[in-house]
Amino acid sequence: MLTINTITSTTGSTRKAKRVGRGNGSGKGTFSGRGMNGQNCRSGGGVPDWFEGGQTPLFRRMPKLKGFSNARFKTHYNVINLSDIEVAVSKGVKEVNKQTLLETGIITRKNLGVKLLGKGELKAKITITVDAASQSAKTAVEKAGGTLNITSDTSEKK
Repeated sequence: MLTINTITSTTGSTRKAKRVGRGNGSGKGTFSGRGMNGQNCRSGGGVPDWFEGGQTPLFRRMPKLKGFSNARFKTHYNVINLSDIEVAVSKGVKEVNKQTLLETGIITRKNLGVKLLGKGELKAKITITVDAASQSAKTAVEKAGGTLNITSDTSEKK
């Protein structure tokens, strides 16, 4: 019958703790597993994790970062140029907006807005609806006789 005083663990399932610093007969005598003399063999000794042996540490070798980055709150756009609008017109697009640009494959990220830049030349008289546009793109669209509708108020002011 199994009683509380006869319960023992299975043979080999437990190990005796290594008693460090209790003489040579213990198996960890003399230096107690700390090697010979030095900073790391002392009690309380040791170097921090970032210590590099005395050479100038990485954080001191790196240049100081100056300036300000507003990347967290920056508005990202699918950027298209007037030359891309000409490509869309050649594919038979009558009105340029985010949906038609996605269908023609000119832009690929549907969760971002669309910004029109003025690189290239626009010959077609076309209606363009975008989230933002540069000043040069606005003048080029008006010069071609088209209309430019800006849906958001984050358009570039120059």
